[in-house]
Amino acid sequence: MPAATAKKKAAVSSSSTKSIQIAAPNLQTILFVIRGTAPYVQNKFSQKAREMMKAKQEAGSVSRKGAKREAKDFQACYEGAIHRSDDGWCGIPAPAFRAAMVSACRLVGFKMTLAKLSVFVEADGFDADDQTPLVKITKGEPEYHEQAVRNETGVADIRARPMWRPGWQAKVRVTYDADQFSEQDVSNLVWRVGTQVGIGEGRPDSRKCVGLGWGLFEIVGDNN
Repeated sequence: MPAATAKKKAAVSSSSTKSIQIAAPNLQTILFVIRGTAPYVQNKFSQKAREMMKAKQEAGSVSRKGAKREAKDFQACYEGAIHRSDDGWCGIPAPAFRAAMVSACRLVGFKMTLAKLSVFVEADGFDADDQTPLVKITKGEPEYHEQAVRNETGVADIRARPMWRPGWQAKVRVTYDADQFSEQDVSNLVWRVGTQVGIGEGRPDSRKCVGLGWGLFEIVGDNN
């Protein structure tokens, strides 16, 4: 047998006997029952707003000529800002909890890039309009709320949004990589979200302001 052929066969034999180094994901799930200690306010980008934006873009520059500004229907704005599932119940976007947990990792020096791959929030259903994954609000009803805000241009405006008073509740199922986080780690992350980060409009971790202290909650039970 030629020397080159013998070396090639030895290399193949050596590579075929290598053991697997990548372990299967070790995923665990915890159920948290949370209760709002502050109001929760949400602002869904409504179906009507998307349709109006699409119509303007399709019309192009023609849409700006002689366009008449429609009267604002505040009640419709309020209804359109609510996340409702296919079954009709109100919910909180599941990605909001996940993003808040990832953001909370900054407080404890854990890499956010790893957290993105390690924590997930399970959905109870999906938004009837845009299929956003939702966590069901199990206690509390939305009420009409108006607030004066400023647009990106600095112009003052009035927004109608749904608000849930303190005491609202939800059951949040968190699936996590147990090779990255312990069960206590996940509990502490959710705890930090509820007391330092928040969810929804006016939360302390808002990208545009320091927040209003909305969207905070406490853990009142888990699956332990």
